[in-house]
Amino acid sequence: MTEDINTQTDTKHSDNENQSPDTELTHVNADGDAQMVDVGAKPDTNRRASARGEIELTQTTVDAVRDNEIGKGDVLATARIGAIQAVKHTWETIPMCHQIPITNVDTVFDLHETAVELRVTVETTGKTGCEMEALEGVTTGLNVIWDMVKAAEKDDAGQYPKTAITNIEVVNKQKQTET
Repeated sequence: MTEDINTQTDTKHSDNENQSPDTELTHVNADGDAQMVDVGAKPDTNRRASARGEIELTQTTVDAVRDNEIGKGDVLATARIGAIQAVKHTWETIPMCHQIPITNVDTVFDLHETAVELRVTVETTGKTGCEMEALEGVTTGLNVIWDMVKAAEKDDAGQYPKTAITNIEVVNKQKQTET
């Protein structure tokens, strides 16, 4: 049996993009108490989301990361592990996230002159999207980089004047549907 799969891509909107201001909120009950959305009746579908972000560093630090000369160890390998671990535990840190079956996590680092970019792509087959998992992977991976390089980034006063985590965003969200 052959099935046609159409891929829907949404790069800027949530599943509730067509809600009008008059529509009732999905994550609160009639009393205004927070509640998790029931996705039990939704069919399992293949889903994929990618997120990205950057950590701004000094050129010296980026060079040390590139050359694997940071005293704490391999920065990118450690950040990759942290990102993957964060993806798998998103439901424990974001209160209204469902625990979803992660089928794949891909991490890509791009070293620039004064920044490291991390892109995390998450795949699942389930009832809800995986963009929060991708975002959690990016933010944790970048935090791991900061932790690994903080000795190199501190100034004489113990501050981080050149270090910043920036440009975190969901860049792609896909949901495959059968036709």
